[in-house]
Amino acid sequence: MLQGVYWLARGEGACYNRAMVIDFHAHVFSPQIMENRDRYIERDPCFASLYSSPKAKLATVEDLIESMDREGVDVAVILNGGWTTHELCVETNNYILESVARYPKRLVGFCTVQPHSVKPAVAEIERCVRGGAKGLGEMRPDTQSFDAETLVPIIEVIREHNLILLTHASEPVGHQYAGKGNVTPERLYALITAYPEITHVCAHWGGGLPFYALIPEVKEALENVFFDSAASTFLYVPEVYHRVSELVGVDRILFGSDYPLLPQGRLLREINSLDLAAETKEQILSGNARRLLGIAEG
Repeated sequence: MLQGVYWLARGEGACYNRAMVIDFHAHVFSPQIMENRDRYIERDPCFASLYSSPKAKLATVEDLIESMDREGVDVAVILNGGWTTHELCVETNNYILESVARYPKRLVGFCTVQPHSVKPAVAEIERCVRGGAKGLGEMRPDTQSFDAETLVPIIEVIREHNLILLTHASEPVGHQYAGKGNVTPERLYALITAYPEITHVCAHWGGGLPFYALIPEVKEALENVFFDSAASTFLYVPEVYHRVSELVGVDRILFGSDYPLLPQGRLLREINSLDLAAETKEQILSGNARRLLGIAEG
């Protein structure tokens, strides 16, 4: 049985019975970045690939909290991005940590580092952990130019503090889109098999990696891997929730919106429109995330 008080979420047409909702994949940007977008586009190729278009949405932490209140989201994991320099990682980590300090009951922070800046990166992870960070992400092996071997000193700190590693992922086929990149299943698989003992979260359904779980050794390798649904409606038909549940288990799926790219309510309505058992929806929308993050249901 689901626990807690059921409610109808606010928002346009939203209607879903939930005790808690956790968005495992959201992004926020400081007013400095919002006001100087062109300067950051010039400074960072990853940011440029995602936000060069004036139609690409940016949001502050206040915008996110307003969306959470409107759509009935209790907690959000705010992720950083694949910045290519140590200095930009530190600057944007600062905003993540400040945001979590302002809204400690609503937000969980994940920070980022540039793995090639080895000693500064390790020191930065330690600083972020002291500031309450629970993981690293959204790391990007493509724009940040790292592989499993590059991550050795980073993984040591992840192990020490029991952090989660959240990695961007992209499909090897299908349409192109801003920021798609080439973190395809074989690159993720190499990273996962190199470090099977840490907790991995693969964004955007892992670029289709769960479908390879039909291969026995791949399914075994994915034992400690989770997949978020960020930007799902731009990438897959809703049936993806059923198929991934069957292939890797519903206990490995995390609701993620990719806010502000997609409104949180849009993905919530999609999930709640599916023919899934109430217990299954509870796991996707909060249960799995609560287990990973150590959050008690309010």
